[in-house]
Amino acid sequence: MTTTAATDADDFGAHPRFAEALRALGLQDVLARARRFPEGTRTAAEAAAAIGCELSQICKSLVFAADGTPVLVLMDGASRVDTERVREELGAGEVGRADAGVVRETTGYAIGGVPPFGHRTRTRVLADRALLAHDVVWAAAGTPHTVFPIEPKALVAHAGADLVDVREQTA
Repeated sequence: MTTTAATDADDFGAHPRFAEALRALGLQDVLARARRFPEGTRTAAEAAAAIGCELSQICKSLVFAADGTPVLVLMDGASRVDTERVREELGAGEVGRADAGVVRETTGYAIGGVPPFGHRTRTRVLADRALLAHDVVWAAAGTPHTVFPIEPKALVAHAGADLVDVREQTA
């Protein structure tokens, strides 16, 4: 495992827009704990392996389209989103994964590096309750190589998320 504390003393490897969002929220301490992994943290499995944590301690930031309107779903790395549950939660007719162009347009970040907040546009956010099972979760810091640790309740609050149960249930 190769890790670097920062590529730049100012942003600790985080995307500059996300670093600025953290500073604006008074979360410089979170920014200072960001970790960059040159081998990448694009997927939840890659991030968990690089960090050395449980897959469920990774917070995935996934963009869906609910009747054509983007919505961000924060989900633990070991679970999958149940789009039917998201549809019911939002009272939408149809819910599906947003394409890469919509993700970048909505958040300002590429898939594999979307952070849970600090986006280009204000978007409805749903956070699955399973994230609260951990003391700390790790989320993307705006790049596919950089992650940051945060307490789940703080993550939900800073994302302005509604706490819901939208993960697929295993039999």
